[in-house]
Amino acid sequence: MKLSENIKPISYLKANAAEVIEKLKTDHQPMVITQNGEAAMVIQSVADYEQTQETLALLKMLAQSQQALAEGKTVSSAEAFSRLRERRGLA
Repeated sequence: MKLSENIKPISYLKANAAEVIEKLKTDHQPMVITQNGEAAMVIQSVADYEQTQETLALLKMLAQSQQALAEGKTVSSAEAFSRLRERRGLA
């Protein structure tokens, strides 16, 4: 479903809050809430919000890894494991 297909005025949210909550939980689609005819906010279930935040965190780590690789700031796996053993006093 496109976000543009799930738009409701704030009056609908006020009158149907419980129904909106259930719809967000089951459909896993965000809803745009309008105020005075303009988009004012996007709402989604907590579970979907958490999933979005986890996805963004993973994408950020991937971007940082790609940047480190491009800058030559990497070590071989053998070197990484050697450093870990040293830190744990196993070397």
